[in-house]
Amino acid sequence: MNRDARGRDSRDATAEESDGYEPKKLEARWRERWVESDRYEADPDGRDPSEATFVTVPYPYPNGGMHIGHARTYTVPDAYARYRRQRGDNVLFPIAWHVTGTPIVGAVERLKRGDAHQLDSLRNAFEVPESDLRDLETPMGFARYFIENHYEAGMRRLGLSIDWRREFTTEDERYSRFIGWQYETLHERGLLEKGLHPVNYCTNEEQPVTTHDIYEGEDAEFQEYTLIAFRAASDDSSGAGGEAEPGAESERTVYPMATLRPETVRGVTNAFVDPDATYARATVDGEEWVVSLEATEKLALQAREVEVLETVPGTEVVGTRVRNPVTDEEIVVLPADFVDTDSATGVVMSVPAHSPDDWVALEASKARTDDLRAYGLDPEAVRAIESRAVLTLEGYGEFPAADAVAEYGIESSDDPELEAATEELYTREFHRGELNEDYGEFAGRVVEDVREELDAHYREQGAFDAMYDFAETVVCRCGGRVEVAEQDTWFLRYDDAGWREKAHQAVANLDAIPENTREQYDHTIEWLEEWPCIRNYGLGTRLPWDDAFVIEPLSDSTIYTAYYTIAHRIQEVPVEDLTREFFDALLLGPESVDEPDERALDLREEFEYWYPVDYRCSGNDLISNHLTFFLSHHAELFEQAKWPRGITVMGMGLLEGESMSSSRGHVVLPGEAIERYGADTVRFFLLNSAEPWQDYDWRAEAVAATRDQLERFWNHAVDLIDGPAGERDLERIDRWLLAHLQETVREVTGAMDRFETRKASQRAFYRFEEYLKWYRRRTDLGRAGARWTLRTVLETRLRLLAPVIPFAANELHERLTGELAEDVPWPEPVPEFEDSSVIVEERLVRALLEDVCDIVDVTDTDPETIRVYVAADWKREVFETVVKTGPDQGAVMEQVMQNPAHRDRGDAVNGLVGDLVSFVREREDAALETLAGIDERAVYEASADFLESEFDADVLIDAEDADPIDPAGKASQARPFRPAIHLE
Repeated sequence: MNRDARGRDSRDATAEESDGYEPKKLEARWRERWVESDRYEADPDGRDPSEATFVTVPYPYPNGGMHIGHARTYTVPDAYARYRRQRGDNVLFPIAWHVTGTPIVGAVERLKRGDAHQLDSLRNAFEVPESDLRDLETPMGFARYFIENHYEAGMRRLGLSIDWRREFTTEDERYSRFIGWQYETLHERGLLEKGLHPVNYCTNEEQPVTTHDIYEGEDAEFQEYTLIAFRAASDDSSGAGGEAEPGAESERTVYPMATLRPETVRGVTNAFVDPDATYARATVDGEEWVVSLEATEKLALQAREVEVLETVPGTEVVGTRVRNPVTDEEIVVLPADFVDTDSATGVVMSVPAHSPDDWVALEASKARTDDLRAYGLDPEAVRAIESRAVLTLEGYGEFPAADAVAEYGIESSDDPELEAATEELYTREFHRGELNEDYGEFAGRVVEDVREELDAHYREQGAFDAMYDFAETVVCRCGGRVEVAEQDTWFLRYDDAGWREKAHQAVANLDAIPENTREQYDHTIEWLEEWPCIRNYGLGTRLPWDDAFVIEPLSDSTIYTAYYTIAHRIQEVPVEDLTREFFDALLLGPESVDEPDERALDLREEFEYWYPVDYRCSGNDLISNHLTFFLSHHAELFEQAKWPRGITVMGMGLLEGESMSSSRGHVVLPGEAIERYGADTVRFFLLNSAEPWQDYDWRAEAVAATRDQLERFWNHAVDLIDGPAGERDLERIDRWLLAHLQETVREVTGAMDRFETRKASQRAFYRFEEYLKWYRRRTDLGRAGARWTLRTVLETRLRLLAPVIPFAANELHERLTGELAEDVPWPEPVPEFEDSSVIVEERLVRALLEDVCDIVDVTDTDPETIRVYVAADWKREVFETVVKTGPDQGAVMEQVMQNPAHRDRGDAVNGLVGDLVSFVREREDAALETLAGIDERAVYEASADFLESEFDADVLIDAEDADPIDPAGKASQARPFRPAIHLE
């Protein structure tokens, strides 16, 4: 009698359930069983560490609810963890909660002040009851609510095989001691420094923030603009005129103009300001500047002494004449409504020869005769402004911008094509443009090669300066505007040569999945320089030697995977005993301290058993920060044997074709999806819709279809389980199905080894369902041998599918065998049933069936007799020659024509060789070898009864060279493995 893991009769255990597919009841029962048995609690158990697998996923940030995109992130590593358990490994799959930083604090503040957007998100997107809102008014209350009610609840409902004993939050005291050890060690090694550094800065919170803190503009990166110090052409900076006195130039007002193309400075013909905006006359580091009012705030954040002397309307700046610091030429400031005063300085230099938007703007200014007079400008003087080319670009005329404008048919600054034209020209000039002779020592050089050198040259002369800014609006999660600030801050020295070398080595040792991500890690390592690692306030670990600062989220989440190994046991050690020496002994070994704490050494045994991380599954967007930090910190702090072994990146999720967004409420909650479809359906869709590193699209119609397919699978399985077991009395078609089963085992195993969850589920489920459809068509399912075959197939498929649909797979496998699918070993191919011949033979039968169907459809006939002609023996000899010689028609003909009989057949041989060369070229050697051993006529004769039943016609098999009845002269058209067919 079959009995379950708790000794109950497995059929009795489910007797109260109907045999219909009811995932809600089924899955609830299995969740209870898993909890009661502590099934996924992993401890060192005597198995060798080489048989231990440690798989992790970034710990969630619970500043909101879990949605279906998160569910996929956690389900992929769970499927792998389940697979490795079935392969016999001792598997650790833990989870924790990241609460460091300000997003949770910001969310609480928005809630407390009654922010409508925040309340709408909580009530509608994440269904927080009104009665629970009060519990969310402290940071940890907010975090705990979403941890317990969304993340943990959702993970348990999904059936994630997590060791829940090891969960912690980054606000826990013991974890903070662990992070403190990490930063004290890095500090001691000289990899932390304090100094001025540009950072993303929230003007509301008045502290640096990272991408995790950003609500709008998360992907924006600040840029370093070159400021070209144009100075008023006279002491009268209003532009009233007059010549400057000798020696007074250093005292003249500066009109700094920002650019990302300093090499175009000699091509400036004029400047633009917004006449309707407010500008400021301010002292900046003791020098008088005229910039937009917004720019004074930006400059003040960037370690400059700024004092606004007065504000002036933009109309007063229009008409000012300023002097180019490189050419010493005067230019005039013109009005333009396209100027964004919140971008850089708000004073824009114009290079119409090389900037399509400047070309269009200047031409528009020349046409604004009446407007210009209203600003006190001489229209004729403006119309006299001539563009000045400063570089040459192959394929363009003297003024490349004019050519680009003409090519795109642009007529105004509002033309949507203007941006594309500008970007294309900028790119081409950067990579191929050569500076002209006016640039002296830089003349003739390509912009890409000379830009930095030229910029540094003019900075040394005092003509250029710099400022940082974003190219778009960036908003903090607290609602504050984010600007670029230069702060006296602690930063990690990722640009240290020794550290970089170790990080590159960690990448070289890594199993990067997919492989094409490897270069992204190396690129990030080269790109990283200093990384500000502290904040002024928020949740998290205080900087050990300066508790005025908090270590920021990306910096405290680099080696926390090591903490998982001891998180459940370190609670026994008093917090005050968790000194630096304690963690040195625990993580670096007893030789690192004079008198190691025995408790630390005891914990070290578990650390050494599990470490390193075998695979980390994370978003591909985190390669440029978190994942590279993860590798770098491991490379610096641990010996090479403890470095991460593998990282699998994850693609992004769409919802009905659009990006998911919690803030917009465009999400699906896992609980809702599971309630509607069942956890197995959700898991199956998430794992099968795309490979993990590819983007996927959650579409309700497709998910519902998946639910229906699982139900059909369930029903077929229950019918088999409830029916007679059958006997092992196998026919050829049974062996065909069993042979495909062995192929499937190999393919699924290889796919799961590489995290190819889509390929694995496609092979084990959908493709095999196609085999079963053919099998059911080909045989009597009531045969004892067929029943035995189908039950054998079902048992193996359930084990293959257990990582993907663990609820149904375990239930059905237990009903079938008395054992849980996850308790029995992962399937291995059975040599006895590996038979390529039977697969190829059945492929020939199916091809013949399809060919007959095609002829029936084309001729619209209902045949009474189907005549099948197998190719003559001499054609088979030619086939064997092609296989032996290789798919080279000339070489084959040379061999074939050595036979006088073949020479007599002339063009017939030539056409046959051409066909067979194509046939052989499309097949692998193993398949050709199998074909060579097949008796084609015997295969068709064995399937004649089947073909007769399919077409309700007599099926006659004959050979072309056996003098067959051939009323339509079809026999001569037969080719090896492509018989000729005649219908009567």
